[in-house]
Amino acid sequence: MEDLLKIILYSFFAGVTVFLGGLLSRYFEKYLHDGFLKEEIVHTSIAFGGGIMIAAVAFVLAPKGMEILLSVPMAILFLSGAITFFFLDRYIEQKGGTVSQLLAMLMDFVPEAIALGAVFATDHNLGLLLALFIGLQNFPESFNSYLELRSSKYTSRKCLLILFFLSFSGVISAISGYYLLSDMPQLTASLMLFSSGGILYLIFQDIAPMSKLEKSWFPAIGVTFGFLVGMVGQKILG
Repeated sequence: MEDLLKIILYSFFAGVTVFLGGLLSRYFEKYLHDGFLKEEIVHTSIAFGGGIMIAAVAFVLAPKGMEILLSVPMAILFLSGAITFFFLDRYIEQKGGTVSQLLAMLMDFVPEAIALGAVFATDHNLGLLLALFIGLQNFPESFNSYLELRSSKYTSRKCLLILFFLSFSGVISAISGYYLLSDMPQLTASLMLFSSGGILYLIFQDIAPMSKLEKSWFPAIGVTFGFLVGMVGQKILG
């Protein structure tokens, strides 16, 4: 029972940054006047979030999956993630919307939260550090997701409600990982590789192009800092 309470607490604080990032983005949108500075901040934030997502794939999702699965299922799952989100992305675009940031955030957040619950059974310290890493990732990603939802004509209230409810997906995922996947490393690895393929597709199809801003070099630097967050997190996690 004590382990369960810790998992709920850790995953809650890892997930609450989804809502907090959305709140900050709302006030940013409301109070910062339109202009080059605002555009530069938005594009740099998108790039920073993209850098963190690449780091999540490079240091957490793909390596953990590659450790456990053989080459053929590894390749099939990775490509399946990219192909699935290719079709999903096209479907959403045809409907006149864009939620690539939100999809990428969830494909990053949910598998890592599941892994948090799965590893907690054997290593509490690793679970705590992973929760901290996830929380740091979610903040800039949800900041960008809010702006993206707003560009798809969602109201501010609806955007915040979506992010509020999604912030609890980490608790559900972590508990599921603890009870269902602690003894099923292959299934956890499969989920991570599928997510890796989908995240990389979304980054290079949608997120990276959105980060480009003429006459500004800060977005490219933002990618570097985002990736650095992943490097530091990996060093801490060991």
